[in-house]
Amino acid sequence: MSSLKKFLKKKNYLKVPLVLTGTNHFEISVKINGILGRFILDTGASNTCVGLEKLEYFNLVSKESKIKAAGAGATNMETLISTKNRIEVGKWAVNKHKIVLFDLIHVNEALTTHKALPVDGIIGADVLKKAKAVIDYKSSCVFLKQKGSK
Repeated sequence: MSSLKKFLKKKNYLKVPLVLTGTNHFEISVKINGILGRFILDTGASNTCVGLEKLEYFNLVSKESKIKAAGAGATNMETLISTKNRIEVGKWAVNKHKIVLFDLIHVNEALTTHKALPVDGIIGADVLKKAKAVIDYKSSCVFLKQKGSK
């Protein structure tokens, strides 16, 4: 796999470590508006999400949303939306990003049942697509394309 790492480095990708949890999820450290948090990397989640209880912690300004959230056994959950947020993953960053807020209790209950730590949110496909992410499952890391490089 060192050839993948070398290839992506030449293409201006940044390597970010992932931690495999007891539930077989990848956990990643992310800063939202300059505040560090613990997130699950979820390619199946369409949007990046933060738990409602973390609204003030991450300095999020929110408004009501018509979006209904679903996942991990829960459906039709009410959400809030927060725009103009800075998301930093390692040295990769994006400004003015939308974040969906909803109750993550069902996610964190599933994690803690399996002796994993609760998370502040989920990094979804929106960020992964924007970063042109490449996940290296064998090495437990994700590569993110630096902005301004082709």
